Amino acid sequence: MATIRDVARVAGVSIATVSRVYNGSARVSDETRRKVRAVAAKMDYWPNGAARSLTTARTHSLGVLLPDLYGEFFSEVIRGIDHGARQAKYQILVSSSHADSDALVVASRSMHGRIDGLIAMAPDVASTAAIKQIARNFPVVLLNPRVEVEGCYAISIANFEGAHTMVRHLIAQGHERIAILKGPHGNVDAEERLRGYRSALRESGIHPLPELEFDGDFTEASGHRRAKEILALEGLPTAVFAVNDYMAIGLLSALRDAGVRVPEDIAVTGFDNIAISQYLSPPLTTVQVDAYELGQRAVQQWLLAIEPEGRSTPPRHEVLPATLVIRRSCGVARSAVPRGGRKSKRKPDGG
Repeated sequence: MATIRDVARVAGVSIATVSRVYNGSARVSDETRRKVRAVAAKMDYWPNGAARSLTTARTHSLGVLLPDLYGEFFSEVIRGIDHGARQAKYQILVSSSHADSDALVVASRSMHGRIDGLIAMAPDVASTAAIKQIARNFPVVLLNPRVEVEGCYAISIANFEGAHTMVRHLIAQGHERIAILKGPHGNVDAEERLRGYRSALRESGIHPLPELEFDGDFTEASGHRRAKEILALEGLPTAVFAVNDYMAIGLLSALRDAGVRVPEDIAVTGFDNIAISQYLSPPLTTVQVDAYELGQRAVQQWLLAIEPEGRSTPPRHEVLPATLVIRRSCGVARSAVPRGGRKSKRKPDGG
């Protein structure tokens, strides 16, 4: 395997110059940089990352800790982080903390010495103390934190506003008896969306009813399971707001199996606007969240945090907007439907 000495000899430059090329130093001309990289590629030279980190005191790697790595939302967050990191000539090291504070600390410790900083999503209360402990070791950017953590930059989604807008839209369509499929207990995204749901109802003079609030866990399976409970209600809701698209997808499937028409019998809406939501039958009304931008903006905040000027100013907390995307699943005006009921549970001829 070629060494840095071999590259320097063939390129006709010093070892220090080759080192500067791979450390991104501005003290090397573009012409020399191109020459060294061309020689290195021809000789199949791989720079020693460990040696570079000893020289620069940086690993040029960024840690990413998420509660889960499954599903389109998290994959888009990772894609945004990866793109932003590569533009800044950083690599990412990704792990799952399973939304557990102990696992969060263990995962971050395993990354210690291998990363220059961390982007983490810690959506529950118990994680706050763990984040404070982690932030003593390297710069941290938080995604959707429940509370602001001293010394940490943060970026959030407008969960409350998005849910509030969705429910206000359903009310404007004539719906008054609106059920909700909630997310996991203790999850800040789920709780903010529930708070937005209740607030929109109260503002319209509609009292939130506990029997219309159904537990969920953000999975398709939980949405599918809750359909049976929803259909067993004596006064059927005319609309259901699922606080993420996966639960809405599971609910749509179960309603279809039961012969319940959407939106004619029950309107269904979601949150996140994952790619498949527009291809469902009917296409899903949902709330647009740009998970890719969330990841990119997190990297931009982290880069600001490691700069001298970033360390001299208070960390910022940025909020990304959530916007309504109206499709056919939300239905039409309900003037022809009796309050608390529906026109038909089954299609004509029992289909």
